[in-house]
Amino acid sequence: MTKKSFAGIDGFRLVAALLVIAIHTSPLASYSQTADFVLTRVIARVAVPFFLMTSGFFLISRYADGAGRLVSFLKKTALIYLAATVLYIPLNVYAGYFRGEHLLPNILKDIVFDGTFYHLWYLPAAFLGAAIAWFFTRKLGFRWALVISLVLYAIGLFGDSYYGLAERVPMLKSAYDALFEVTDYTRNGLFMAPVFFVLGGMLAERKRMPLKISVPGFIVSFALMCGEALTLRHFGLQRHDSMYVLLPLCMVFLFECLLSFKGTRKKGLGTAALLVYLLHPMAIVAVRFAARPLGLWDVLVENSLVHYAVVCLSTLAVSAVLTLLWEKKGPKRAKHLPGTDRAYLEIDLGALEHNVRVINEAAPEGCALMAVVKASAYGHGMFKVAERLAKLGVRAYAVATLDEGIELRRYGIPGEILILGWTDPERAGELRRYRITQTLIDGEYAKKLDDQGVRVRAHLKVDTGMHRLGYAWEDAEGVAGAFGLKNIEITGIYTHLGTSESLAEGDCRYSELQIKRFYGLLEALKARGVAIPKVHIQSSYGLLNYPELQCDYVREGVSLYGVLSAPGDVTKLQLDLAPVLSMRTTVAHLLRVKAGEGVGYDRAFMAARDSVIAVLPVGYGDGYPRSLSCGRGYVLLRGRRAPVAGKICMDQMSVDVTDIPGVRVGDAVTLIGRDGEEELTAPEVAAASGSITNELLSRMGKRLGMITKN
Repeated sequence: MTKKSFAGIDGFRLVAALLVIAIHTSPLASYSQTADFVLTRVIARVAVPFFLMTSGFFLISRYADGAGRLVSFLKKTALIYLAATVLYIPLNVYAGYFRGEHLLPNILKDIVFDGTFYHLWYLPAAFLGAAIAWFFTRKLGFRWALVISLVLYAIGLFGDSYYGLAERVPMLKSAYDALFEVTDYTRNGLFMAPVFFVLGGMLAERKRMPLKISVPGFIVSFALMCGEALTLRHFGLQRHDSMYVLLPLCMVFLFECLLSFKGTRKKGLGTAALLVYLLHPMAIVAVRFAARPLGLWDVLVENSLVHYAVVCLSTLAVSAVLTLLWEKKGPKRAKHLPGTDRAYLEIDLGALEHNVRVINEAAPEGCALMAVVKASAYGHGMFKVAERLAKLGVRAYAVATLDEGIELRRYGIPGEILILGWTDPERAGELRRYRITQTLIDGEYAKKLDDQGVRVRAHLKVDTGMHRLGYAWEDAEGVAGAFGLKNIEITGIYTHLGTSESLAEGDCRYSELQIKRFYGLLEALKARGVAIPKVHIQSSYGLLNYPELQCDYVREGVSLYGVLSAPGDVTKLQLDLAPVLSMRTTVAHLLRVKAGEGVGYDRAFMAARDSVIAVLPVGYGDGYPRSLSCGRGYVLLRGRRAPVAGKICMDQMSVDVTDIPGVRVGDAVTLIGRDGEEELTAPEVAAASGSITNELLSRMGKRLGMITKN
């Protein structure tokens, strides 16, 4: 989401605030009651749902690492509500609010549901609605959160615009009468707000609807909502008039229209709109208070359109001044600017999407992608990678540990999550709770897991010759027995090819032997009456070198991220994969070293000539291999290669830039990735360090900053 993405939403904030003023001033009442009804009870009824959807758009997501955003929103809303409550105490005193009966129960009711002044109901509604929408979205996903919120909305509907129908049923009338004892209305945070928060969150995660669909959709749905409102008015069914059957659908199309308008975000519009919403009742009172002594009552009050205009202008003027003062004098939040970290990873999600498309095209028909996202998605950032994959339709993931799986599930990733390794059987309850699939590594382990008495899903691993984890391929009887375990539902069976990355004759023969053993076991299981579950045998190199295998899943790890394990690897399939990760830093310091002087620990670099050395704020503590010290590694600077000078430290390293003219402090440095015509690939860097790409990427330090691009 960029700063140039939501100009339509920003602009409509102010429009919505002015529509709220219309609700409370009835601009057309002096001219036509029907026209005023359409304006204030139909058109203006999009204002509050718009504000709720906007909050949901930025807040409610199944992809959220913890509840930080929710807590921040609730704190901010509570503070605004507290300030507004204090602000309107004088008007409440003037109106005699504190002289009413049952004061304490009414105060509590108003604080929680109805607002401490008539228009402030929105703030507790936003507070409660956000919490409800967030809870159900995180626990059940958008589909069920929407269903639940629509049910709540329907309940509220019959206490609002359709109350005339509900009161004809004695049981319903009694239920709603009891409800109205607790809250005066059903247009609140329990019944009305959740659905719009959920819809806002859903629209944030889906692809944009084209204007040729959203505009006609809004026009038609809004026209039908007008007809619905006028019909309800004609038959006198409305107790209140905030909730209509067609309002959620109308809001979806309206919001999609607004999202299509992009441009530079207008700083302060959100603050101004909030102030207009909060302060306009003050302006209404002020205009009415001033009208009589000025002799302008007939003009400023009795003329509803003029009254509306004066209230709008005065509120806008005060709000604009307060907004300018706030922006100028208010506290400035320190912002972390992307790319300003001392060293950072750059993750190209567009390249990831490209790789998914290429892999899906290469996979056999009916074979789905199982994305391997263990070790923080090979150092690429597990959450961002999994989020993008989920949006691309990937529904199967592989991790190494239960805790990785739980983190993904808590983040909101749907679909199957398979643990490729061992999990303590005593954690079976967590497997069940988070709907995570466990690998059965042998018969003894399966028995211990079954003995926990918790129903879990599992994939059975077969050892066909790699000799790591799995049931022995010869043990058809033992494997068949696993399918009869009481508390384990086996939904998949797989093996791993130990030499699939090699096309050497001996290695190919061994891979073919493993494949033969695996499919032979499947036939033996069929002969014993076992229904074969989902089958997978290909990892990254399994697909690249044995693309003809018919499986249900292909487990894509390193190649999903656009690289191979080593720079010289040759594969049968030559896929057009794009590297997803780059590693960058900056020149922190430049120094000139005379011939014969040393640099760094142990003076491992001795200058053979007068040299220019650039010090970079990155080291082996960030995952850059120390074995690349003393000229074994290179970085890219100004499109040219600069050798590592001396020993790489935990937090810093030096490079020799003597032969690169014009180097300055602050220049960008590429450790992995492309700079102009030059490129340092992850396989190349890994090979130079004596390792493989998989290890290099998965060891990238957690303290590295990370920026993403599309």
